[in-house]
Amino acid sequence: MTSDDAALRDAVGRLARSFGPDYFQAQVDSGGNAAELWAALGEGGFLGVHLPEQYGGGGAGLREIAIVVEETALAGVPALSILFSPGVTGTILDRSASEEQKARWLPAIASGRERWSFAITEPDAGSNAHRIATAATRDGDSYVLRGQKVYITGVESASKIMVVARTGTDEHTGRGRLSVFVVDADAAGLTKTRIPTVMNQPELSWQLHFDDVRVPVSDRVGEEGRGLAVAFTGMNTERILTSSICTGIGRYALAKAVDYAQARQVWDVPIGAHQAVAHPLASAHLHLTAAIEMTDKACRLYDAGNEVGELANIAKYLGAESGLQALDAAIGIHGGNGVSKEYQLATYFWIVRMLNMGPVSKEMILNFVAEHSLGLPRSY
Repeated sequence: MTSDDAALRDAVGRLARSFGPDYFQAQVDSGGNAAELWAALGEGGFLGVHLPEQYGGGGAGLREIAIVVEETALAGVPALSILFSPGVTGTILDRSASEEQKARWLPAIASGRERWSFAITEPDAGSNAHRIATAATRDGDSYVLRGQKVYITGVESASKIMVVARTGTDEHTGRGRLSVFVVDADAAGLTKTRIPTVMNQPELSWQLHFDDVRVPVSDRVGEEGRGLAVAFTGMNTERILTSSICTGIGRYALAKAVDYAQARQVWDVPIGAHQAVAHPLASAHLHLTAAIEMTDKACRLYDAGNEVGELANIAKYLGAESGLQALDAAIGIHGGNGVSKEYQLATYFWIVRMLNMGPVSKEMILNFVAEHSLGLPRSY
């Protein structure tokens, strides 16, 4: 870790701890969107730390925004909005938007004045983007969007939604030719329906219906029909940052478990003196460390301009799995206290459990590794 890394971790950690788990739960219970935390992160320059300086960012890289994501989660205030707004949509704009679009949109994202959401998932195209059915039809100087998206996160706080839609079909493969559009969150014809879930987080889940929503051609990001390549510049980022939020929660849970194992005594010794208690925590530490190192490697190579599809998938798999392992071990070691809201552990369970399923499920990552890393026959 460099001195700059340590300084960034310290600054973000101190800020996030000034909010902490009590603030996080109060936001969930009251229906808040963690606006105060978001504003503080924006004012500190942390939300846009990875975006170009000319657009109000910090000029650093994915490695630095990953630190921000991990440290906020470690402080008990995991912020999924960072993944989707500056993380995914900010990166897509930085990598694929025109200079005019960057100047128009990036400053508000980098400063945190605006939050954006990212909409790709559909009822019949969860892990197969080629089956996206939401269509964008060219009509003069606009496109007309028709279709639906499901399980889209953070729409309640979004000023704009980045939407992946079909603009044609490949005549040889039958696969959709996709394009990426920026849609106003209050656009005429856009209907938003909340999906009730057990998630204990400020960001909500939504179903979106596009009924002849008009989008100017000037709000298409990248070339028409090249949207999958455009989207994947942000989706690899999303997978890496998902690892960071999960390892942050895992480190948060592990620290609480270690403190509990040292303080609680049964038969006149701390329970941490017993291997049945100590070994799950040691195992969690090993797996978290491996995940963090792999995530850091993915960030470094991404920032150096390398292709990181394999590493992004591996980092996401290891981070999500190790975060869930650490949290589960911490809950178990607390016994009945582990499911009490007072101990602020089980309240984070569904965040990490959900992030093991998506973005991109563990099974699809294993399919990717089997085919592309090992050269095995395609299984789906």
